[in-house]
Amino acid sequence: MNTGEGRTIYFLGIGGIGMSALARYYHSLGYNIAGYDRTPSPLTKQLENEGMAIHYEDKPEKLPALIEIAIYTPAVPASLNELKTLQQRNIPILKRSEALGKITEKLFTIAVAGTHGKTTTTAMTAHIINECGKATTAFIGGIANNFNSNLLLSRNDTEVLVVEADEYDRSFLRLHPNISIINSIDADHLDIYGDRQHLVEGFNQFAALAEQTNIVKEGLAINCSNCIRFGFGENCDYQARITKSARGITEFTITAEGLTTKVSLPMAGKYNVLNATAAFAAARQIGLDTEQIAQALSTFKGVKRRFDIRFNSEKHCYIDDYAHHPEEIRSCLSAVRDSFHDKKITLVFQPHLYSRTRDFMDDFAEVLAMADELILLDIYPAREAPIEGITSGVLLEKTRLANKKICTKAELMNLIGTEKPELLVTMGAGDIDRFVEPLQELIATW
Repeated sequence: MNTGEGRTIYFLGIGGIGMSALARYYHSLGYNIAGYDRTPSPLTKQLENEGMAIHYEDKPEKLPALIEIAIYTPAVPASLNELKTLQQRNIPILKRSEALGKITEKLFTIAVAGTHGKTTTTAMTAHIINECGKATTAFIGGIANNFNSNLLLSRNDTEVLVVEADEYDRSFLRLHPNISIINSIDADHLDIYGDRQHLVEGFNQFAALAEQTNIVKEGLAINCSNCIRFGFGENCDYQARITKSARGITEFTITAEGLTTKVSLPMAGKYNVLNATAAFAAARQIGLDTEQIAQALSTFKGVKRRFDIRFNSEKHCYIDDYAHHPEEIRSCLSAVRDSFHDKKITLVFQPHLYSRTRDFMDDFAEVLAMADELILLDIYPAREAPIEGITSGVLLEKTRLANKKICTKAELMNLIGTEKPELLVTMGAGDIDRFVEPLQELIATW
C-alpha cells in the first residue's frame, strides 16, 4: 500500500498507543481512517480532531460500508461483535504487529526491544537521527515530548525507520530489523511465555532477525555473532560512566571505538544513561558523528509518563511514570532518590493486571517499600478477569512499610489535596494517567 487514495482502513482498539501511531501513519498516506475503542480518551479525541472517525460502542452497523483492510490489537477480545462481522464480511484482518511488520519490510529499520526501557530508547534514537539530519520515521510507544506525538513522520522519503518492538504476544517476531536494540529481559508477560526461559528464547529469536547488528545490554543472555554490548562494564563495546547527577540532569561519558564522548542528558537515573548509550550506539552504526549525537541527546525532552517531571518547585515536586513491573519501579524510585534525596516520597501505585500482580507479588511488596508513603489503588484489570485472592489489599499487607493505605480513585484527589506531599510520584499502566493533569493543576495551587 503506497498511497491511500481515499480508501478506508478500520482499526479495532484505535485508542491504544501503538494502534494510534499506525492510524496516524496511514492517515498521512491519504487513507480514510475509522475505528472503534471501548472508551474515549485524550488520545482518541486528538485522532478525531485530526479527521479520523471513531465510535465507542461495539455496534457492527457503525462499520464503514467499504473497508480495504482492518487492523486490530491483541487486547481486543475474540467475542467483539465488530470483529466477528469483519470476519464474516471476509475483510482482510491484520494484527497491529503484522501491519507494522509489512512497513519494516520496505525500509531500513532500527527496532528497539526490552521488557522495559524500549519506549524511551526508541524516542531517543529517533530524536538523535532526526536531529542529525536524516529523514526519519518512528513509531513510539508513548508521546515523545520532542515531537508531541507517538509518531514521527519524515519530511522526505524515509531513510531510517525506528520502531518500538513489543515482546507481548511475540509481536516483535513480525518485524524485519536491520539493527536491533535489546536493553532488558526481566520476567514479564508470563501469561504469554509461561516462564522466564521461554521469554529469553523469544528475545533470542528476535535477535536472529537483525540483518546487520544487535546492540545488547551487558549481561543479557543473547547469543548472536553480530552483537555489540553496551553498559557500565569495562568489556563493553560502548561503555558508559556517570560523572555527575543532580535534580534531573545526568552527565556521563561514552567510550567506544577508541574515543570518549561527553554527554549531558536532561534526565535522571542510571537506566536512562543505559537507554542513551544504546541509542548512541545505534546512531553510530548508521555513521552519525559522535559530537552531533551528544548534542542531540542534550536536547532530548523525554517521553510523557516516563520519569515525567510535571511540577518542580522548592516546596513540591510531582513525577509521573508508566512503571508497572517491579524492576521498572525499582529503577524509577532509585532515580527519584538520586535526584531528590532530601525529599519524602509519596507513591501512588495502580497495579496492572491480576496475573502480573500474582506472579510478582513478593517483588512488588519489596520495591514499593522503597517509598516513604504508599497509596495503593485497586488493580487495573485491562483484559483480565479477577483472580481469587489477588487484590491490592493483599499486596498492601505484604508491603513492609509503616505509612501505607488503600485509596479508591474517587477519593484520590481529596486525599492528595489534604496531605499535600512534598514529592508525589504516580505510577502504573492502567487509567491512572487520567489523574496526571488534575494532580499537576492541584499541586500548582499549593
